[in-house]
Amino acid sequence: MTAHFVCGCGRREFSDSASNRPALSRSDLQSETEYETRLRLLNLKMESQSIANPNVGRAALGPALEVVIEVPRGSFVKRGSSGSIDFISPLPCPFNYGAVPTLLGLEGDLLDAVVLGKRIAYGTRLRVIAWGAVTLTDRGLSDDKLICSEHAPSDQECSEVLRFFHFYAKCKGMLNLWRRRPGRNSCDGWCDAGQALARARPIPASWAGPPVPF
Repeated sequence: MTAHFVCGCGRREFSDSASNRPALSRSDLQSETEYETRLRLLNLKMESQSIANPNVGRAALGPALEVVIEVPRGSFVKRGSSGSIDFISPLPCPFNYGAVPTLLGLEGDLLDAVVLGKRIAYGTRLRVIAWGAVTLTDRGLSDDKLICSEHAPSDQECSEVLRFFHFYAKCKGMLNLWRRRPGRNSCDGWCDAGQALARARPIPASWAGPPVPF
């Protein structure tokens, strides 16, 4: 069965077949029955909302991943995967920002992950559901940012995420111009979490940090 999740940028589809959800295994839930029960209740909730709001669609539990928080919500300090400070922002980060410690993204650094919800302390490791991803291009290099939450993000949350990354791309473009680092900077919109994970790769034993400086 294929279920759907609608955010501010359009309909997102996630497969519910057993072969496509290895990350949410019996180690995460007590039994397959519990998984199916949670999925059914979530879809019933979304279907009841669809009666009043046709823009709300069906939702499916996405892959559950471990994320390490690098920038807590409200923090001004941007840290990289090594723990070093990349820069001090004039504006607070509106979301918890971190990375999946076992996967590398397209830029060769840890796969980035945004965790929606309340502030989470720096260094916290948590298991959370990835509902989708936003692709960001920085200096001509594309990279995916998983969008994670304990619940299916609302249309408003999706719009806020997309607005933030469009703003971030413009700010990063100005910073790169000042640093004399050429290349296109843009927010390229939403993609499925599965697509972002398919483009990621496990960290090799030889990995010594990101090959591209911030």
